[in-house]
Amino acid sequence: MFHELRDAFAALPSDVRAVVLAGEGKHFCSGLDLSEHKIAEPFPSVLYSREGHRIFDSIKNCGRPIVTAMQGAVIGGGLELACCTHIRVAETGTFYELPEGRRGIFLGGGGTVHVRRIIGAGRLTEIMLTGRRVTAEEGQQMGLSHYLVEPGQARTKALELAERVAQNAPISNYLMLTAIDMIDTMPPEAGLFTEAIAQALTLTTGDAQAGMDAFLQKRDVKF
Repeated sequence: MFHELRDAFAALPSDVRAVVLAGEGKHFCSGLDLSEHKIAEPFPSVLYSREGHRIFDSIKNCGRPIVTAMQGAVIGGGLELACCTHIRVAETGTFYELPEGRRGIFLGGGGTVHVRRIIGAGRLTEIMLTGRRVTAEEGQQMGLSHYLVEPGQARTKALELAERVAQNAPISNYLMLTAIDMIDTMPPEAGLFTEAIAQALTLTTGDAQAGMDAFLQKRDVKF
């Protein structure tokens, strides 16, 4: 599945402006298949984890907004995957777990970076130590989801949001997806300088002129 995700996001047609990521069936993703990893060696395990990091990073940095529709279980690697995406919609029956401690293992799909950025190091440590189930409502409060909808409505809402963000200027979307993420790890002054460059790149485009003209003339714009 890792490789299929990698190949799908690497082959996105140029006219794709946004992506909806969803899981088929009752659950979004229940994570690692433990039966595949009962016997493991250190070095191959490092390489496996690093491959997962590269694949998830390639999804996150595909240059398009990714809207995730979640239902049922979002566990372990499933949560790591969801937290690599940009907008997350959860149904009220969604639940989250990081049960690695109860299996004698540790996160390996980037969760210590991607999940931590959303909920903080202290909360990540607590959830991993206890292995407890986080409800959809609590996950919404933590930021694991941005929107909480009724059962069966996650894909509909995700498609609605994808259509909305796809109407933005492509360069604006690209810089929102990349510059903000990089600025998050920069010293403040470097972040502000990067912001100034991103602003200049957008402000001097034809899309910016079209967008401002449409606003001043009180009409819609299509980029």
